[in-house]
Amino acid sequence: MISWLDEDTSFPDVRKALKEIDGAPGLLAAGGDLSPARLLDAYRHGIFPWFSEGQPILWWSTDPRMVLFTDRFMISRSLKKTLKRIHASANTDGLWQIRFDTAFEEVMRACAGPRKEGAGTWISEDIVRGYTALHRQGYAHSSELWLDGQLVGGAYGVSIGRMFYGESMFARVSDGSKVALAYLVHFLKEHGVAMIDCQQETLHLASLGAIPISRKEFIARLQPAILHPQIEYWYPPKIF
Repeated sequence: MISWLDEDTSFPDVRKALKEIDGAPGLLAAGGDLSPARLLDAYRHGIFPWFSEGQPILWWSTDPRMVLFTDRFMISRSLKKTLKRIHASANTDGLWQIRFDTAFEEVMRACAGPRKEGAGTWISEDIVRGYTALHRQGYAHSSELWLDGQLVGGAYGVSIGRMFYGESMFARVSDGSKVALAYLVHFLKEHGVAMIDCQQETLHLASLGAIPISRKEFIARLQPAILHPQIEYWYPPKIF
C-alpha cells in the first residue's frame, strides 16, 4: 500500500516505494498538492510527481534512477556542427539565440504539446501552475533556443543547491531540444553541478550519456549537493 498525503502529511521514506512485483515500481505516495514547499520537499528527498489528467497527484522515487553526469554528456558530430553554427549566428546576425529564463511558462507549454506519436505529455495545468510558481521563487529554470524571434527548442527543470532535476524538453526544429540541453549542461558543469536527475530510463537519454544508478547511490549523491547555496545568475555559457 502507498501513503495518502494531505496538507500536513510528510513523505514516507523512499525505501517504501512499490517494487516491480507490485506493478508500479517506484510509486511512493498519492495526494497532497503541488505548492512550491511540497515540490521542494519532494525533490530534496529524491521524489518527483508524475500523473495523468484525472488522476490524483502521484509521487515517485524510482530504483534505479536515470541520471546524467555533466562531465559525461555526449555531443554527437552532427550536434557539434549545429552548436557551432548557432554560436556563430548568435555573434553575427543574431538569427539564432540561446536564452535562459525568458519564456519559462512557454517552454513548459511547448513540452506539454503533442509529440510525433500523437499524444501529449503528463504536463497538466496543475503542473504548469506549480512549476511556474517555483520559477518565480528562483528554483525552476528554462534553457531556450530561438530562431528569428520564435521559440523553437527548450528544456526546463528544478535547481536546488548544486543539484539539477531535469523535467522535460521539446523541439520544433532538428536538434532543438539537444541544443538547449547542451547549453544547460555546460552551464551547470561550470557551476559545480555534477549530476542531473533524468528520473526514468529511456533510449534517448542513454544516447546523450545518461545512465541508471541505484536509488541508494542517487540519494547519497543528492544529499550533499542540495546543501550548497543556490546558483544566483543564470545565463547561457559560451560553449565554443
